[in-house]
Amino acid sequence: MYYPRLKDLREDRDLMQKEIAAVLGIDQRVYSNYETGKREIPTRFVVKLADFYKTSTDYILGRTNKPD
Repeated sequence: MYYPRLKDLREDRDLMQKEIAAVLGIDQRVYSNYETGKREIPTRFVVKLADFYKTSTDYILGRTNKPD
């Protein structure tokens, strides 16, 4: 599952949900639902987060454990 990775990536950089939500141009509550798995994250946001965190979409999606 991808949502634990979203939280780990954010916390590893000492960022708040509201900061990541701003990067995506969405409300913090919506982003929170992505992190908790209550809502599926759109592909465009996975790509944007991969670019932001300088990692692969496969890493975010849990398809690999190699962040680069």
